[in-house]
Amino acid sequence: MAHQKKSRGQLSQRTKDHISGYLYISPFFILFGVFGVFPLIYTAFISFHDWNILGGKEFIGIDNYAVLFSDPVFWISIRNTFSIWILSTLPQLFLALVLAFILNQAFLKGKEFFRLSIFLPNITSIVAVAIIFSSIFGEQYGILNYLLSLIGIEPINWKGSTLATHLAIASMVMWRWTGYNAIIYLAALQSISKDLYEAATIDGASKTQQFFHITIPMIRPMIIFTVILSTIGGLQIFAEPLMFSGLGGGAMEQGLTITLYLYEEAFVRDSFGYASSIAWVLFLIIVLFSLFNLFLTNRIKSAD
Repeated sequence: MAHQKKSRGQLSQRTKDHISGYLYISPFFILFGVFGVFPLIYTAFISFHDWNILGGKEFIGIDNYAVLFSDPVFWISIRNTFSIWILSTLPQLFLALVLAFILNQAFLKGKEFFRLSIFLPNITSIVAVAIIFSSIFGEQYGILNYLLSLIGIEPINWKGSTLATHLAIASMVMWRWTGYNAIIYLAALQSISKDLYEAATIDGASKTQQFFHITIPMIRPMIIFTVILSTIGGLQIFAEPLMFSGLGGGAMEQGLTITLYLYEEAFVRDSFGYASSIAWVLFLIIVLFSLFNLFLTNRIKSAD
């Protein structure tokens, strides 16, 4: 009997330990459920309705999606989003890798100062960034057009053409996020053994050869990680095109991205059902890209 009471006491204490453990982690799951899972499910529910937030909801099935896929403005926003993403992500990650490689060199003095300097753009207000870049890319009095005029190039209307607008917005994204990714790469570089570089130097390998044959292969998982993050962030770009091109994305909708179009449908035209369908299509696009990156990662690992 005493043994049974002791076992019950132990079981009871074990149960209490389990309960206390779940209570400790419950705040995260409660917040995640309220601000993460519920909005996702409710957005899916709203996407099957015609709702302007003030009136009642009218169930219309998949009509919002049918209209969306036949909407030319939506496809323009898709094109703009992917164009800006390509123009900003590829140069940004390569430049970040080069900066991290330079900051990791032993001969460089004042590394702490340079690390802080390249990270500062990431914590700068996006409004301030937009104002500065609007001045840089101004057609009449912009600094960039002035520099181009010195070499005989006519002023460019950066807000008047698709490619020019995409380049301007991509440069804003690059300026903000290159330093952030460089810090991530720098942390990965510092985990590489110095013996590899010393052996390569003894064998006569140049810094360029070391960069492509040692640095990149050794931090490949981190590169894939930043590619995934940049993909998710690039497909949701909102603040930069809004501040640079304004609502509507410019005269030819050249700065209109998916999230900017979503914002206009929801908070300008009060079409929350249609905006919800845009949000879910964007969510599915991001999921597909993430799965593709996961597949690519597994293929690279299996090849190694």
